[in-house]
Amino acid sequence: MMIPPSKVALVTGANRGIGFEIARLLGERGMEVLVGARDPARGEEAAARLQALGIAATPLHLDVTDAQTIEAAALAIASRYQKLDVLVNNGAISIDGGHPPSELPLERLRTTYETNVFGVVAVIQAMLPLLRRSEAGRIVNMSSAMGTFGVWSHPYMGFGAAPPLAYGTSKAALNAITVFFARELRETPIKVNAAEPGPVATEMNPAGTRTPAQGAQIAVYLATLPPDGPTGGFFSETGVVPW
Repeated sequence: MMIPPSKVALVTGANRGIGFEIARLLGERGMEVLVGARDPARGEEAAARLQALGIAATPLHLDVTDAQTIEAAALAIASRYQKLDVLVNNGAISIDGGHPPSELPLERLRTTYETNVFGVVAVIQAMLPLLRRSEAGRIVNMSSAMGTFGVWSHPYMGFGAAPPLAYGTSKAALNAITVFFARELRETPIKVNAAEPGPVATEMNPAGTRTPAQGAQIAVYLATLPPDGPTGGFFSETGVVPW
């Protein structure tokens, strides 16, 4: 009979960028990491890279916009591990394309929300029964400072002339989702928090000034919180981020 590892972590969008680094760092801490990826081939490649580093990594086909792959992933985790200790909702898209809010095609807004909002809720709902089986389940939602109201409401703050309506509001919604799930689960050992990784240089944000490994640090911190750690908050490496 196979003995489950002490802790199992699922990271969505883990085949590259921040997600890959989160998986690597959690793996270095002794967790078995499930490399969630929309493209199975890329997930297998990423898992192989982690395995080459001595990390227990398993590719997992998971498209957060596809209910069938979410259900299949949850069933696979239940069958092999019987539980899930850490869920990092990292998979996201940014397709505003520089359009100001008044000119953003509605289809881009809908597509963004399918991944960044509805996909996160669908994955949490599917994985929650497994997280409840953990002694100390942790959910980390990868958010962004672009989802903070203070950034966009202040006349001297912001990230450019064209506020990204789809991406920014999807992250604001994700922050609200974080609070609502944390409230529902406040009497359980499960902690739910949002992470702000900073301006990380990735395929989605080539102008970033931080490395994916640096951006991953806050997610790893929140994924490994002690029993007396916070829940329902929004954090960066420097502390609490205002909503």
